[in-house]
Amino acid sequence: MDAPRLTIRSSGRIHGTISIMTYCLGIKTRDGLIGLSDGRITSGSQLSSARKVTMMGSGSDRFFIMNSGLRSVRDKTLAYLRRDMQKRRGEAYGTMLDAVSAFTACLRQVATEDREALEASKLHFNLHAIIGGQLAEDREPYMFLIYPEGNWIEVDERTPYLSIGATAYGKPILDRALTYGTDMQTALKLAYLSFDSTRFSTNDVGFPIDMVSYHADSRSWRQSNYDYDDLGEQRQWWNRNLTELARRMPDGPWVETLVPEEMRPRQPAEEAV
Repeated sequence: MDAPRLTIRSSGRIHGTISIMTYCLGIKTRDGLIGLSDGRITSGSQLSSARKVTMMGSGSDRFFIMNSGLRSVRDKTLAYLRRDMQKRRGEAYGTMLDAVSAFTACLRQVATEDREALEASKLHFNLHAIIGGQLAEDREPYMFLIYPEGNWIEVDERTPYLSIGATAYGKPILDRALTYGTDMQTALKLAYLSFDSTRFSTNDVGFPIDMVSYHADSRSWRQSNYDYDDLGEQRQWWNRNLTELARRMPDGPWVETLVPEEMRPRQPAEEAV
């Protein structure tokens, strides 16, 4: 399903160049791929939601695209990519490298057509994308991060994730806990916690979220979306246990010098050594 077109009107003018601050995360593990994106779009004081994950192709020969940047650049690039796919008359891209090459060609065409006009309007030409999937000739799933200039990098086993948008807040938990060998169920939890850390620290990222998973063994896709109330149990569990773990952490040398003895909490009997 493609994202609905969003038009924001203000003072009688139509703004087609909405800048999307977002959080999009792609993970590659031994089990397959995970994609997560938030659905919040802000423009000044206005708040809207739209789908930022686009599935391309059909059957098992599909791949996902997640974007951050100017909405008009994103829509035009995807429109050109669909046109390229239609010209192939049902012949799918053979590999993910073919798909990425087609996307970057479309992005560069949009840059040629629109960059000068955007910069004349004081708008920076900006589109980052995460593309992941496994096509007929691929021996395994692949995931790429594409920059506005059309160059790209590929995820590898040493750093098994890519993120775009407001990336700083969700990065620490992934760097600490996620590895290529992490099972799919745990990786999905870490993806959510990475988003939740970002949501908690910035107003530009929020629910709803879209999540997709690709399972390499069965070459099958699954996808769903969740709103704030859908994940209340997980959010409350994390808040409660994070606080409890901090309390139970072994005291550091600062306690003796910085905390008066009468202010130090007593350890429960079952935790006493």
